[in-house]
Amino acid sequence: MRRIVTLILLLHLFFGYSQTKELDSLSIALGFETNDSSKVDTSLKIINLLYNSQDFEHALRYIRLSDKLSSDINYKTGIAKITYYKALIYAEKNDYINAMDGYGKAKVLFNKLKDTLYIAKVNNSIGLIEMDRGNFDKGLQYSLSAIRELERRGLSHELRSAYASLGQVYYKLNDVDKAIEYNMKALDIQEQMNDSDGISNSSLLLANLYSKSKEHRKSIEYYEKVLNSDKGKIDSIRSSVLPKLGGEYLEFKDYKSAAKYLIRGLKLNRRNNNKTNLASTLNNLGKLNLNEGRLRLAEKQLFEAGVLAKKINNTDELLNYYSLMKALDSTNKRFDRAFMWQSRYYSLKDSLNKTNNKPSPKKFETSLKDLSLNFDEKFVKAETTPKVNLRIEEDDKLKKFKLFFYILLGILAIVCLFLVLIYLKRNNSLKYTQELEEKNLKIQLKNEAFAEQTKHLENINNVKDKLFSIVSHDLKDSLSSINGFIDLLRDGSLSREEFDNLIPELSENANNASLLLFNLLNWSKSQMQSLKPSPSLFDIQEVFEEKIKLVEQRLESKGIELVDHSLRDFAYADRSMVEIVIQNLMANALKFSRKGDKITVSNHISSGSCIISVADTGIGIPKQNIDKLFKSNTYSTIGTNNEKGTGLGLSICKELVELNGGKIWVESTVGVGSTFYVQLPKSKPNKD
Repeated sequence: MRRIVTLILLLHLFFGYSQTKELDSLSIALGFETNDSSKVDTSLKIINLLYNSQDFEHALRYIRLSDKLSSDINYKTGIAKITYYKALIYAEKNDYINAMDGYGKAKVLFNKLKDTLYIAKVNNSIGLIEMDRGNFDKGLQYSLSAIRELERRGLSHELRSAYASLGQVYYKLNDVDKAIEYNMKALDIQEQMNDSDGISNSSLLLANLYSKSKEHRKSIEYYEKVLNSDKGKIDSIRSSVLPKLGGEYLEFKDYKSAAKYLIRGLKLNRRNNNKTNLASTLNNLGKLNLNEGRLRLAEKQLFEAGVLAKKINNTDELLNYYSLMKALDSTNKRFDRAFMWQSRYYSLKDSLNKTNNKPSPKKFETSLKDLSLNFDEKFVKAETTPKVNLRIEEDDKLKKFKLFFYILLGILAIVCLFLVLIYLKRNNSLKYTQELEEKNLKIQLKNEAFAEQTKHLENINNVKDKLFSIVSHDLKDSLSSINGFIDLLRDGSLSREEFDNLIPELSENANNASLLLFNLLNWSKSQMQSLKPSPSLFDIQEVFEEKIKLVEQRLESKGIELVDHSLRDFAYADRSMVEIVIQNLMANALKFSRKGDKITVSNHISSGSCIISVADTGIGIPKQNIDKLFKSNTYSTIGTNNEKGTGLGLSICKELVELNGGKIWVESTVGVGSTFYVQLPKSKPNKD
């Protein structure tokens, strides 16, 4: 006896156990136990205390000692409970395979013992680990099956974790009513057990849930409860709660309280550089200032919120941003921009609905033989006595049915044979007619191919004539002007000051010659049917940035302002062709704009397409000339500084856009300006 007591005391000193009086007393009591099964029971109590205090290493040492003793004396209750505790510790260490294996073995043992309490505990533990791994349906089934037994026994510790996990799962599944029900149950037990972390977590979930169900006063109550708790002093919690609390006060138009919390949230999130919470705070501040009529400040805050939401891909805040920008532009009577924000809002919302279109969670019903009581049940099968008369009647019916079936099968075979003979006869008569038609069709196709080839040769000849005509006239003028400048410079006929003054004109002539040659080559290729697109996915904003740099000097020389409203967005097309289109549209806008005018480039998202626009406030296009712009025959007018053109640019743009599966159109008012639109696909088109 002394040896056992000494061993326990040495183990106690070695492990350093001094957490609770109960643990000390159990350790001493263990040394005085004389019955082996009692030793195992006392050891299990110690293991339970160590597990609850999360001292898993020391718990495992006791488990190993108790496991050996239980096996030696074949103590089945001890073996089952030790197996269960081993599985619990494996689960805490995220060893899913060993944990599930242990739970399965423990459940078999408890079934044999008909221990309903521990079967419920095992099912609850399986439910928790499955829900934690995202297997919500399976986890819910196990946890819900355990709830009845745990509630009947009043096991607060197990119920606390079960209720909290169920509340979190229903929250993730967007089942608001169930989530509120189980979080309230968890909160009651957490308050009884003075579990401060659990109280804060459940209160935060309840605040979010009441916000979703539009019960804003209850949401405010729970948000303030979190802020006033010990956990509410942590920056990460406060930075999340303050913007949400301010947003809830906005729903009651209590702008003073909303401003107080939102400003505190703004300072805290800027200091911690928390982009997610900062986007939420700025959106709510923008809404506050919009409601109070401070429109410029609202626009500034909403713009920053939108940039952050896009950067971190926060779709909830991006939707909120689009909605608020629509309201802001509607208030400012900028209805075209408001319509654009509305389109973006519904486009993103539809996209999210398609992505998140998941079936609603299953409602599980527990039966008399539910998962918490998996005892082996024996079912007695009633023996049936033979009934001769009944069998004879059934045999007669079967014979009649077989006879009817064979007759029907014979009739069907005769009908099929008759149909085959008719088909063969008809097929022979049609075959001759078909052969004649095929011969006539071949002759017709050859004639059409010959006519098409003749027309193609004529078109190529016309292209050649037109190309030489343009090269000899327009391109020769630009190159002659450049050569003249070079001759003057070579002969020393120009002073340094005169040369500096002529550089912009020389640059403009070079740019005109380059663009003209670029258009001529691509036009001639398209006319000769050798222009084929090589589509890929690329960023439209990058193309705009490159092309803006090419016209910066010409913009400055003509005194024209360029506004870049382009966004990061992708199109699926031949990038070089799109570059030609954008370069031509920007050159045209520059050509027909006067000093002081403005050119605006932008892109929009609409129904899965990328829409590019180049707008100017120039001289505009008369209505009778708009139909001539995109036709294959050349149409050209003089620019505001007497700039010349070939009339090929827009014709090339139309061909290049259509080659890439898009379309191009223009809206213009004389004296007000023109806007050219290009619609391009965002992905590879489906081909049947």
